[in-house]
Amino acid sequence: MNFTEKLHSAVKKTNSTLCIGLDPDLSKIPTSVKNQFSEPEEQVSFFCKKIIESTQEYCAAYKPNLAFFEALGATGLAVFKEVIDYIPKEKVIVADAKRGDISTTAEHYKKSFFDQFHVDAITLNPLMGFETLDAFSKYPSKGVYVLALTSNPGADDFLKKPFQGFDMMGQYIASELAKRFEESETHLGMVIGATQAELSKSVTDHHTSASLLIPGIGAQGGSVEELAKSLVDHTGTPLINSSRGIIYAGNNHENWPEHVAHKTKQTKESLNIITEKYV
Repeated sequence: MNFTEKLHSAVKKTNSTLCIGLDPDLSKIPTSVKNQFSEPEEQVSFFCKKIIESTQEYCAAYKPNLAFFEALGATGLAVFKEVIDYIPKEKVIVADAKRGDISTTAEHYKKSFFDQFHVDAITLNPLMGFETLDAFSKYPSKGVYVLALTSNPGADDFLKKPFQGFDMMGQYIASELAKRFEESETHLGMVIGATQAELSKSVTDHHTSASLLIPGIGAQGGSVEELAKSLVDHTGTPLINSSRGIIYAGNNHENWPEHVAHKTKQTKESLNIITEKYV
């Protein structure tokens, strides 16, 4: 099964384009978890596993953010491995690593995430050039999501600036990915922020076959309705990510997993106007 087949299967099986971002911030983990476990590693592991148990019915994918695991220090990657191994095999796992390097360094990032952790996809930063993709390009069962138009204000600094005859660098990145699409065995997708739907369409129109990883709904305030309009002509399957808005929905309630499950179901249903096109 290649990457796009697994992605489509995960979306169809759950009738959902929702991706859950696993960003286990120790300062926000429920007090009941901290009272139960004294070590940060145990808190993060238990919290993430409960999130997975509470949300798997409603989502197609999970996006663990490496920064939150690396912040645990020497044991962080072991916790990351423990968490991703807990995710059901039919789900798409996207390592949110935002790596972007060349030559043997990129090759070792590939070995880490594809050969050791066996994730389905990884986020990559292309600003050192498109050779940052080369080490990842020969794996039909894998995908990469290349940063093209992010949802943060800093997108103004580079990705929204005119570049190489395009109105925005993000459009140039999409155009170049589309050129490389047929030659790459690995699926070449894009990260597109949901907080600026009108601009995002001007980027995705340059690579309409790309699977999309779309952050920015939920806590960041992106509009599902505007996003749906921007995807009308897009054929590549989107994963629409929500992190903080879902995983901390329980706050410090004793039954916080129930609140998380309820918020996940609500979010999934709110995305139906998008999902119905891809199932």
